Amino acid sequence: MAARAFWQGQLRLALVSIPVEVYPATRSGAAISFHQIHEPSGKRIRYEKVAPGVGPVDREEIVKGYEVSRGNYVLLDDEEIESVRIESRKTLELVQFVDAAEVDVLYYEKPYFVVPADDLAEDAYIVLREALRTTGKVGLGQLSVRGREQLVSIKPCGRGLVMEVLRYADEVQRAQNWFRDIPARDADPELLDLAASLIEKKTAKFAPEQFHDRYVDALHALIEKKVKAKGKRIVEDPEADAAPSGGNVIDLMAALKKSLGEGNAGEGEGRPRRKAAAPRARKRA
Repeated sequence: MAARAFWQGQLRLALVSIPVEVYPATRSGAAISFHQIHEPSGKRIRYEKVAPGVGPVDREEIVKGYEVSRGNYVLLDDEEIESVRIESRKTLELVQFVDAAEVDVLYYEKPYFVVPADDLAEDAYIVLREALRTTGKVGLGQLSVRGREQLVSIKPCGRGLVMEVLRYADEVQRAQNWFRDIPARDADPELLDLAASLIEKKTAKFAPEQFHDRYVDALHALIEKKVKAKGKRIVEDPEADAAPSGGNVIDLMAALKKSLGEGNAGEGEGRPRRKAAAPRARKRA
């Protein structure tokens, strides 16, 4: 089954319009879903949509309402909401370009792949991609989808373009509000050197496939134990394997030195091993 486009429309730069389709670049990872159960009967809890004084209602009788005053609503059906037209529903216009490093990481929310809608769009698409790559810029615009106009950026990615949904300024908290009480002093030079050495030892190329959700794995293991125990309660100590925390600078120094020592004695994790040199061929007499 072909993937369904998140958005279809025109990617516009001044008078140039490029028909594109936008697809999600991510998918949901492994997760465990729990249901709510009525313990005495073992029956699953169900939820009904009810209106006070009326009881359960049919889904077809439900419309959206905006509260204008307490208990008073303006009612809108789906057709009325869909009739609201703004240009960004079908056109993503790049209205500004900024240096890629200028957009703080806090603003990025979710990535999408942008692909040309047909063969005729490919030439203009490639020109835009290479222009962004050459200048080191990202394009900014707004796109209306699923009941909201979103701020987005467009940047090159391999042979294509990636659109990233950005948060608006009022959705991002100021870092100073959280970091103001952290002392501004410099780190101890010796501790800093040890920490930098440890980081260097554990530095490697980014390989996301090496990581997975260990919490989900642990939950699966717990569920299997519960099945084998025929429903008996199983409680494991979550702190059993927790490492003790150091309370002062001396502990930190010792912990860093020990970490570096373990790195030397261990498998050399983080840095790829060098390949053994091939034996030289002997010269024939």
